[in-house]
Amino acid sequence: MKTVAETWPIVKGDYTVGNPRSRIAVVTLASQINSSPEAALWGSSKTENLGVEKIIVNIISNSNIRYILVCGMESRGHLAGHSLLAIHANGVDEKGRILGSKGAIPFIENISKAAIKRFQQQVVLLDRIGLTDPDEIIKIVKRYKDQGEVYPDEPFVATSQKKRRSTFAVPLSGDIIISEEFVMDAAAGVVCQAKDF
Repeated sequence: MKTVAETWPIVKGDYTVGNPRSRIAVVTLASQINSSPEAALWGSSKTENLGVEKIIVNIISNSNIRYILVCGMESRGHLAGHSLLAIHANGVDEKGRILGSKGAIPFIENISKAAIKRFQQQVVLLDRIGLTDPDEIIKIVKRYKDQGEVYPDEPFVATSQKKRRSTFAVPLSGDIIISEEFVMDAAAGVVCQAKDF
């Protein structure tokens, strides 16, 4: 069975790739703490929405990862660590809001509930929010790096749920005459040639 997606990690972020076969990843929240090559991934997360989404996508695309150490100091207001713990414990509601999160904007918009469920099933979160001692963090990594079995399913490659809409608005009428040749649709903020109307 393949345990790591071909293009792993799937999404870019503020992290370092270590040993993809390791059972543990480390999220240092808003703290910058030197990484260990014994962790699969090691990086920060400062937001309760896109940051949490990136963590989920990168974790579930590597079936070797069974633990996430959540450490470091929280980012003020966003509470990315609290939101990561909340989505793992409670999931999201029908609007994508992380249930139980106290973050400022705890909405998941780009990944499916199936991806969230896989995250909940695949990993155990080690809540050490506030821990910044590098020696203690390395001890935890060493304790968990080989612990447990690979998740029994192949990597889950999550793709964006949202289709981007064009931000260009096509004017339906020109309500401001700029010259004989050009008109402007004030609502759309678009200038077009008068003959287009």
